[in-house]
Amino acid sequence: MTERLNVGITCFPTFGGSGIIATEVGLGMARRGHRVHFISRALPVRLDRSAAGVFFHEVTESDHPVLHPGGAYPIALASKIIEVSGYEQLDVLHVHYAVPHATSAWMAREVLGARAPKLVTTLHGTDITLVGSDPSYLPITQFSIQKSDAVTVPSAFLRDATYQQLDLPRTLPIDVIPNFVDTERYKPLAAPNREPLLCLFDDLGADEPVLFHVSNFRPLKRVCDVIAIFAEVNRERPSRLILVGDGPDRSVAEHTVRHLGLHRRVCFLGNQDRFVDWLALADVFLLPSETESFGLAALEAMSCGVPVVASEVGGLPDVVVPGETGWLAPVGDVPRMAAQVLDLIANRARWLDFSQKARARAVSHFAREPALAAYEAVYRRVLTSCPSSP
Repeated sequence: MTERLNVGITCFPTFGGSGIIATEVGLGMARRGHRVHFISRALPVRLDRSAAGVFFHEVTESDHPVLHPGGAYPIALASKIIEVSGYEQLDVLHVHYAVPHATSAWMAREVLGARAPKLVTTLHGTDITLVGSDPSYLPITQFSIQKSDAVTVPSAFLRDATYQQLDLPRTLPIDVIPNFVDTERYKPLAAPNREPLLCLFDDLGADEPVLFHVSNFRPLKRVCDVIAIFAEVNRERPSRLILVGDGPDRSVAEHTVRHLGLHRRVCFLGNQDRFVDWLALADVFLLPSETESFGLAALEAMSCGVPVVASEVGGLPDVVVPGETGWLAPVGDVPRMAAQVLDLIANRARWLDFSQKARARAVSHFAREPALAAYEAVYRRVLTSCPSSP
């Protein structure tokens, strides 16, 4: 085994947490001196193609009449993995999301045989709690995970959920490697200046708090709860709300905002790769999700010194410490979350304490380099282990 590794990364190229972490892992490995090949249907949103040691291979799907729309992707991905593995002599293939990525990787390895790279699968949440546990996909999800040389998850919650919901043996090792944040990019402003907010709200008052939310606007993110929390807060203390992201629930969210007459106080920014300048100016970050395997968006807010009010579900209690870095409440408890927000914005001393502790926790528990070292250790471990069973 050479010191420098050839690593393949497969992920969804969207704004979701799995694609973001996959991209950051790949870029981090390139900075550590490895050659990294992203294999995806489109350029991942945070991928810097100019980074040294980083290469991109697009998965193209043939529009064949016998294939259902979209049904060609797993096969096309497997073919591209075979191609890239052969040309670049990949040592490790790191796939993010079980189905279809781990499944396509297994197909590719069957073709490659002894020339196949080792397979590391990172599970991110809905691939287990929603997709993988669906009876239609359960057998192939179980199979794909068990055929991986190593499996990682971002939280102990998701590790336990994987064992339970997929009925996997506890003898199957699953590494917990928490998600991480670039604490040099996501950091509090040295000299806060609310001028960027005036581009969003030209009538912003000097003392009006700003609430923030980032998600893919899917039902489990409960974006309408975000709107409801803001509406209650705004009744007590005139405030503003910024929402970053897009997805199936955006239209109903925008309709709700206009129905409540709040459209001048709420700004929908859509999908944004770089929004840290706005995030760092926020007073509270809202994440009232139905479920979160980790809560990367909450971590990015904490790294900026922004306290979090979120649901007490999944891996969020591992990220947000109630009474120190933010507050947690039962899913759907809008009045309680609104009260928690009002408590923070009404008490400046408490807010400052929470802000400082949020930043400190991000730096001490979720910095980038320890996580990258853990992933590289997994890569080297599977490369020195016995070959996988066919």
